[in-house]
Amino acid sequence: MGHPPLEFSDCYLDSPDFRETLKCYEVELDRTSKFLKELIKDGNSVINAIKAQSFQEFAGLLQEVEHDRMMLVQNASDLLIKPLEKFRKEQIGVTKEKRKKFEKDSEKYYSQVDKHLNLSAKKKESQLQEADELLDKERVNFYESSVEYVYQIHQVQDRKKFDVVEPVLAFLHSVLTLNNLTVEMTQDFMPYKQELQLSLQNTRNHYESTREEMVELMKRMKHPSQIYKMHSFLPMEGYLYCQEKWALGVSWVKYYCRYHKEGRLLVMVPCEQKTTTKQGPTQLTLKSCIRRKTDSIDKRFCFDVEIIERNTPVTFQALSEGDRKLWMEAMDGKEPIYHSPIHKQAEMELNEIGFKFVRKCINYIETKGVTQEGVYRTVGSNIQVQKLLNAFFDPTNPGDVDLHSSDWDVKTITSALKFYLRSLSEPLMTYGLHRDLMCAAKSDSLDSRLSEIHSLTYKLPEKNREMLEMLIKHLVNHSEDNLMTPSNMAVIFGPTLMRAKEETVAAMLDIKFQNIVVEILIEDYKKIFSHMPEDSTAPPVPPPRITPRKRQPITISKRPPRVYHALSHDHFQHAEKRELCGGLGKPQLSPIPLQRSKPVSSAPLVPREPPPRHPLLPRPINRQLESDKIDDTRQRPDSSSAANGESGIYVSRVPSFQSRKPSPKVTSASREGDSDGLTRTKSAICRPPVRPPEPPSRFPGSQKTPSAVSSSPASSESSATS
Repeated sequence: MGHPPLEFSDCYLDSPDFRETLKCYEVELDRTSKFLKELIKDGNSVINAIKAQSFQEFAGLLQEVEHDRMMLVQNASDLLIKPLEKFRKEQIGVTKEKRKKFEKDSEKYYSQVDKHLNLSAKKKESQLQEADELLDKERVNFYESSVEYVYQIHQVQDRKKFDVVEPVLAFLHSVLTLNNLTVEMTQDFMPYKQELQLSLQNTRNHYESTREEMVELMKRMKHPSQIYKMHSFLPMEGYLYCQEKWALGVSWVKYYCRYHKEGRLLVMVPCEQKTTTKQGPTQLTLKSCIRRKTDSIDKRFCFDVEIIERNTPVTFQALSEGDRKLWMEAMDGKEPIYHSPIHKQAEMELNEIGFKFVRKCINYIETKGVTQEGVYRTVGSNIQVQKLLNAFFDPTNPGDVDLHSSDWDVKTITSALKFYLRSLSEPLMTYGLHRDLMCAAKSDSLDSRLSEIHSLTYKLPEKNREMLEMLIKHLVNHSEDNLMTPSNMAVIFGPTLMRAKEETVAAMLDIKFQNIVVEILIEDYKKIFSHMPEDSTAPPVPPPRITPRKRQPITISKRPPRVYHALSHDHFQHAEKRELCGGLGKPQLSPIPLQRSKPVSSAPLVPREPPPRHPLLPRPINRQLESDKIDDTRQRPDSSSAANGESGIYVSRVPSFQSRKPSPKVTSASREGDSDGLTRTKSAICRPPVRPPEPPSRFPGSQKTPSAVSSSPASSESSATS
C-alpha cells in the first residue's frame, strides 16, 4: 500500500503526523469497503450472467449436467458473496466501532485537558489533586482506546489480504473446474492460480507469525514503564500551550512542539488551524529555559523560554507537572530535575578480550561439537552461561578460563557465544548500515543484492569486519557436519548480528530481511570476504520491492470454440500432477502470460563469466528435528531470547511460486530469501500449492469437512518432500 508504519508508541504522543497516518489507514479502509461493495455487485452480476448462460447453453443437455450447473449457481453465493459480506460487516464494522470509541475518548480527554488547564492555582489543594486524578484517569482511557484502535486497524489490514482474495479464488476455481469445455481458459488461469495460492499461503503464515508478537508488543506499550522508556529514544515532543499577547489581552494557543537538542531547535506546529488561513510550522532557536514561578502567573505547569528570534521570553504551559519536568530536562532548564536514574543493561564491547573469547569458543566447538546436529539451535542453561561470561570477562583477570574443563558443555559455549554477540553495545553489522542492508535485502535482483551487501560489508569498521569474517568462516566450514543449512543458521544469527535501534512494528517485520542478509553472507562467503568490491563506493540502493503484476487480467475472451478430442478426467489429473511436480522431470517454465504468437522455449540462459550462483535444492525435512525445535521453542517464551536463536520470532518463508532451476548437486541447501527476486532461468515448481476449496459435489457424503480441507497443505508438503 505504501503507507507509513503505524506504531503503537505514537499513540501516547498523539501527534499531528500520527493523526495524518491514521487518516491514511482510515481512507484505505473506506476505499476497501467501497471496493468490496463494488466487488459484491460485480459478483452478483457474474452470477446472474452465469444463470442466463447456463439456461441458454445447457437447456437441451441431460438432467445430470443441468443439476451440476444448478449446484454451481446455488453454491456461488456461499463461495463468494457470504464470505465477502461477512468480512465487510464483521472486520470493517468492528474497526468503525473502535474508531467511534477512539474519537469519543479523544474528544472527552482533550476537553478534560482544557478544563484542567483553566483551573486557577488559587484553588484548594484537594480540588487540584482531584482534578489531576480525573485527568490521569481520562488519559489512561484515551491511551488504551487509541492502542486498541491501532491494533484493530492492523488486523483488518492483514486479514483482508487473504480473507478477500480467497472467496474470489474459490469461486473462480469452482467455475473453471466444473465445465470441461473451458479447459483452455483453465490452462491460461492455472499459472496465476498457483502463484496466487502460494502468495496467499505466505501471507497467512506471515500474519499468524507476527500477530502474537504484535499483541505482546501492544501489551508492553500499555505499561507505564515502557511509556517513560520511549522518551529516552525519541526527541522531546508533545503538546504545549503558548501564551500570545494581544492589545486587549492574552490568549493560549495549542501547538505540537518538537525539540531537537543537537541544534537547540524548537519546531512549533499549530493545531487550531482554520481552513482559510493555514499556517506552516514555526522554528525557534533556544537560548535558555527557566521555570515560571507559581505566584507570577495564574496558570499551572508554566515555563519561560528565551529564543534568538524574539527579545522577550515566550511562556509555555505543559500538560502536567511531569511533562514540564521532561521539557525542562530536554532544554537544560535551570530547574533541577529529580528522578530515578534509568538502569542500563550491561553491554559487551568489541575489544581484544571479546576476540579472544570468540576464538576460544569457535576452537572448542570445532573440536568437540562440530558434528552435533543443530549445534547452534540447542540452548544451554542461563545460569551456566552467565557464570561463564562473568568468569571470562572478570576485570581482575580477564580471559583466564579453560573452556575445555568439564564444567562447560557444548550448549553452554554456543549460548555464551550468541549472548556475547547479542549484548554488544552496537551490533556487529552496526546501526549506521542497518537501513542500507535492509534495502539491499529487499532488492528484486539477486546480483544486486549480492553486490550491495558485498560493498556494505567493507564499509564496516575493521574490527567488526574481522569478527564477522571469522564467525561466517566458521559457520560455512562446518555446516555440512552439523546438518544446519544456511537458511537455518541465518534464522539463528540474523537477529544476533543485526538489530534495529528501536523496537517497533516496522523493525519486527524486517526480521526476515535480516535473515536474508546473513544467509547471503554464508552462501557467498568466498566471494564477499576473499576480495574487496570492484568499486569502493556502494551502489545506489534500489527502492523497496513493489512487484508489478506481470499478467493480463483474466477475462472471458470471445474466441471461437475449439474442438477437443476424447478429454477425460484422468487426463486432467495426470496433466496437473506433471505440472505441479515437474521438478523431477525436465525443467518447466515459470508462470508467465501465455503468448500464442511464438513457441515457448525451455532452454536455460547461457551463463556469463563468472558463472552465476546456482540455486540449491532444499534438504529433506527431518520431522523429528523440526518437532524438537518446536518443543524447545515453546519451553522458552522469553522474547529477549529471539536473537539467541532459541524461541524468538521465526518468520516462515515459503519458497516462492517462481520455482528454481534444478541443481546437479542434491546435498546442498537452498536459499529461501531469494524467492522474491526475478530468476534468470525459468524452471519447474518444486512445491505443490495449497489445494483450493473442493468444488460442489452431487453426493453429500463425499464432500470434505473444513478440517480435512485445512489439512491439505500439510499433505501437499509431505508429498512434495517425498
